[in-house]
Amino acid sequence: MLDYRLDEEYEALRKTVREFARAEVAPVIGDFYEREEFPYELVRKMGAMGLFGLPFPEEYGGMGGDYFALCLALEELARVDSSVAITLEAGVSLGSMPIYRFGTAEQKRRWLPELCRGEALGAFGLTEPGGGSDAGALRTTARLDGDDWVLRGSKAFITNSGTDITALVTVAAVTGTTADGGKEISAIIVPSGTPGFTVAGRYSKVGWNASDTHELSFVDCRVPAENLLGARGRGYAQFLQTLDEGRVAIAAIGVGLAQGCVDECLRYVAEREAFGRKIGMYQAIQFKIADMEARAHTARLAYYHAAARMLRGESFKKEAAIAKLTSSEAAMANAREATQIFGGYGFMNEFPVGRFYRDAKILEIGEGTSEVQRMLIARELGLPRSA
Repeated sequence: MLDYRLDEEYEALRKTVREFARAEVAPVIGDFYEREEFPYELVRKMGAMGLFGLPFPEEYGGMGGDYFALCLALEELARVDSSVAITLEAGVSLGSMPIYRFGTAEQKRRWLPELCRGEALGAFGLTEPGGGSDAGALRTTARLDGDDWVLRGSKAFITNSGTDITALVTVAAVTGTTADGGKEISAIIVPSGTPGFTVAGRYSKVGWNASDTHELSFVDCRVPAENLLGARGRGYAQFLQTLDEGRVAIAAIGVGLAQGCVDECLRYVAEREAFGRKIGMYQAIQFKIADMEARAHTARLAYYHAAARMLRGESFKKEAAIAKLTSSEAAMANAREATQIFGGYGFMNEFPVGRFYRDAKILEIGEGTSEVQRMLIARELGLPRSA
């Protein structure tokens, strides 16, 4: 028998994060957003709540939960603000999770406790300035020189990479040539402050303005050989798994944004009057909000399904792509409709829907564009690779 009701622990977590988002995030995040300032105090509070340690075992300072618990937290945060949500998502699924999944006992002991407490952030250096969706076209290199890896190259659009509490970036780099002449790709942990590792200035972004995003460069950057994460040459497989899991988390953020648009519209139409009536009485407005709710609900079921398959140890690549595609398009459509319902006020940054509209588009790009998701779905259906 299918049952999509949350059990008591999940429901308690969802309510706790929702209350935090409404009481702590909502009143202040607009100012952070306008100043393009990273919200350190909110991150500290999320760390104290255990949100950065949700899916990790207690032995590493985690909460002993699972990935679905993280997704629930992300959805509730994104109902209020996506900058805070993506900071948590990237900190966990891209910063900490690769170390937990592939790290040695010593690497886990060294890095995870501080990351789980939210006292430090990790980042994942995959995308490059000329690479975009072609993740296999890496140009950053790492060569062994005695007991050190020496890195050269650059990365682009890396979240959580330049904060005052960023502790490390896991860098995907070409470390040699495979037997068939292809690129041998490995993952290497580069601690912040390592000589030769430079963090460029903050990007001027359309959205996610209270999150941290930078371009990184590596010029003869030397780290110990033991900073290799997982087996040499397994970097490509590692980041594919990381991205599959991350797409479920990004889907949860998309659902949160889509639902947040519904929340804001319901409040607004109960107060705003036009032509002598509350605008919530007009069927045209009611139909828009009904469609918005239907999109959020459908996308939520998609990411619940993908997360359930993940937790059962079943293949979930197709389901993750469906969830990410569905939720990002729902977020974009709902943000557009919410802005329309708010009219001129929807175009003002002081109203959350204006921020939602600016934040929604990146969900159709980051962690694999909508086109990449369709390509993955087609491949999982057995269709031939297109030219």
